[in-house]
Amino acid sequence: MTAPESAASAAARPLKDNVIRTIALALPVMAARLGLILLVTVDSVMTGRYSAEALAHYGISTAPHIFLLVVGIGLLVGTIVLVGQADGAGRPEACGGIWRRSLLIAAVLGSVWAVVLMFGESILLLLGQSESMAAGGGAALTSFAVGMPALLMYVSTSFFLEGVGRARAGMLIALGANFVNGGLNWLLIGGNLGFPEMGAAGAALATSITRWVMLAALIGYVLSMADRARYGVGVADNLGFQTTMRLLRLGAPFSVATGLEAGAFATIATFAGRMGEVEMAAFQACMNVVSFAFMLAIGLSTATSVRVANAVGRNDRAGLAMSGWLGLALVLAMMFLAGLVVISLREPIAAIYTEEESVRALAQLGLFWVAAILMFDGAQAVLMGAHRGAADVMVPTGMQGFSFWVVAVPLAYLLGLHLNLGVPGLFAAIFAATAVAAVLLSGRFAVLSRRPVAALYGN
Repeated sequence: MTAPESAASAAARPLKDNVIRTIALALPVMAARLGLILLVTVDSVMTGRYSAEALAHYGISTAPHIFLLVVGIGLLVGTIVLVGQADGAGRPEACGGIWRRSLLIAAVLGSVWAVVLMFGESILLLLGQSESMAAGGGAALTSFAVGMPALLMYVSTSFFLEGVGRARAGMLIALGANFVNGGLNWLLIGGNLGFPEMGAAGAALATSITRWVMLAALIGYVLSMADRARYGVGVADNLGFQTTMRLLRLGAPFSVATGLEAGAFATIATFAGRMGEVEMAAFQACMNVVSFAFMLAIGLSTATSVRVANAVGRNDRAGLAMSGWLGLALVLAMMFLAGLVVISLREPIAAIYTEEESVRALAQLGLFWVAAILMFDGAQAVLMGAHRGAADVMVPTGMQGFSFWVVAVPLAYLLGLHLNLGVPGLFAAIFAATAVAAVLLSGRFAVLSRRPVAALYGN
């Protein structure tokens, strides 16, 4: 973890210094998360270049897959908290035991999720998909099941490393894994060099194999650290059931918060799947662009969370307010530029994903909405990070739940399916929900940042 800020208020520093510190905290997280989302991007592009049908099948498979994955990752967030606390308290030998229990949680949950995904075709049929869409998406979900335990265990291990200030290894492995994934995609999607031609299921299988490679590489790094004994790696400990329960209690709120948003997006994706393969393919291409840009916002969200938490630790109300609003300003500027890029390059961006004119035309319409969504989506992500740093979780989570389940999902159904506005209608609903979330969370943070900092510990 990054060293805490000094006792001096962040608000007393020059603006330039605060901007530099926030960006320095954000960049490693951005790179690591971009490495992971690039796996999905490579899959989406290569399946889309293979056929629009394959892209549609891959897209609908991501609905339940990403939802379960995000819920699992949220449940593991306690790892970085407990490891960071142990290391900061001068008990680094406890970190390895915390990691092993987190790894066990990840393995068990990943195995449960894998079993769930094995019933992917039935799940998609229950979600209103056609038989052909459910069959293609279900095959991809079966392939994703193979790698689910590996990815959650990889995340658990990367959280351990981030907790002891070793984030670079996970970042490099995540970025390098894309070369492995791309090569396996070439073999399995189109059936090159005698391998079976699997389409979307091949892309998902390539990703699953890559996830096991990533896990092996990261655990290999942990076991080869020169100071592994200092952190209790491979050393017996007396941490038991209580530590496991602490990890689960810490992770549960994050799991719920992230699951609310991911579940809403997954539900809206099923609406696109009910419209047809062309609509699903275009929706997946556009959502991949949203997800790619969102990883940049996640980096700023994490940096903002750390700086707000530092301010709370210093009992620094002015520093808390400055850190939160600065994070918001930076993400708005970044996402405004990203939106301009999407608008100006919407035709070549759509062409990256598919050669089929019907999908490209629809994706270009969706990308207009994507450009508008990015600023509000980034804003709500950073504001959630600011609230987490201040230990203010319950009310912001409720605001997100309202925005995505009371606004986004019903409005997407109304506009996209009932009023037959199609994919643009779905993105209009997402735009409305992210705007509502950003406004509500801004208001909440305005109130929070005026309170005495000591009161925040009770939230």
